[in-house]
Amino acid sequence: MIGFSKPHCRAVISLLAVLAATGATTIALAQGRLVAQFTISMTGITIGHVAWLAEIGDKTYATSASGKASGVLSMLVNGEGGVTTHGTVADDRLNPSIFTSDITDDDGAISLRMSFAGGTVNETITPEPPARPGRLPVSEADRRGVVDPLTAVLLPAKAGADPLAPAACDRLLRIYDGRRRYDLALFYSRMEHFAAQGYAGPALVCGVVLNPIAGYVADSALVKYVAGKRDMELWFAPIAGTPIVAPVRVVMPTVIGTLKINADRFSSQATTAAPNGASR
Repeated sequence: MIGFSKPHCRAVISLLAVLAATGATTIALAQGRLVAQFTISMTGITIGHVAWLAEIGDKTYATSASGKASGVLSMLVNGEGGVTTHGTVADDRLNPSIFTSDITDDDGAISLRMSFAGGTVNETITPEPPARPGRLPVSEADRRGVVDPLTAVLLPAKAGADPLAPAACDRLLRIYDGRRRYDLALFYSRMEHFAAQGYAGPALVCGVVLNPIAGYVADSALVKYVAGKRDMELWFAPIAGTPIVAPVRVVMPTVIGTLKINADRFSSQATTAAPNGASR
């Protein structure tokens, strides 16, 4: 995302794909539905929009996001697409089963499918992207114990805990997006007030430290500028009816200014369980 070269556009379109993950905490069975809309801006200039839906049931969950980045900075970042995840709620955890991504930018259309089973993930990318010199390979060990980007942005509280408690930021997150494997260390920063259509209330602000693991080019601007720094932020608000928080704002300094992803709408409601265990 640093410098907004064309390959980084896919990370913007998939919303917060590099910025959060669930970890190994447990959640109580619950049902809730979230409808959110985000504006992506760089140094105050709008460059894109994202729509996001999440359905949390007592046995299954589904979430999807779609967006487009363009506008006055289209010479730097331009593209559109969508991502979806379906999974189960088992052992009081969100467990992804299938993640799909279809993104089109100036480099063409790329489709990704990841399947999760037995604690590991396998992916198929069509067409297969060309090899880039210096890219560190992703090993089988790197694919174990990870979550997909959309499941990643849903943070469950420990059983009986306040989802907005400072301790909710205290976690090491393991993420794989089909190309890159990285850890994010979250730490408590502060509490803020956040207001958008559908929500006005407290927001938990977590600082974020990126630790690249594999799948990246070692001398890339992204790695050199972002890795190890403590100036990224994730703001979270609760999804009604669940002990889960979801992002309402991302703040990410870059070499050309500050990237922000801000919720203009964040509407959630508790739902009832249908006979098959899905929410409605």
